[in-house]
Amino acid sequence: MVGSEVVAREVVVHGRVQGVFFRASCQREAQQRGLAGWVTNEPDGSVRAWFEGPHAEVGAICAWCRHGPVGALVERVSVVEREPGGLRGFVVR
Repeated sequence: MVGSEVVAREVVVHGRVQGVFFRASCQREAQQRGLAGWVTNEPDGSVRAWFEGPHAEVGAICAWCRHGPVGALVERVSVVEREPGGLRGFVVR
């Protein structure tokens, strides 16, 4: 089934995304979806994340990143397909 195929996506979110609980909210969203990976703040003010898991769930969190939590102002999001690395758990870096 395509929806259960394990995929990985690297996502970079630009806008007002630091200082608005984006990372903590992203971690909660990822854990609720059973995804593995990480999320971190970047020096340029963006947030970078890596998601691994079922295709449908990774797609759903990529869509969530396009608006983020209350207080975020997402200007643009880039999503790049990556090879899954077999990560376990989801952490804030």
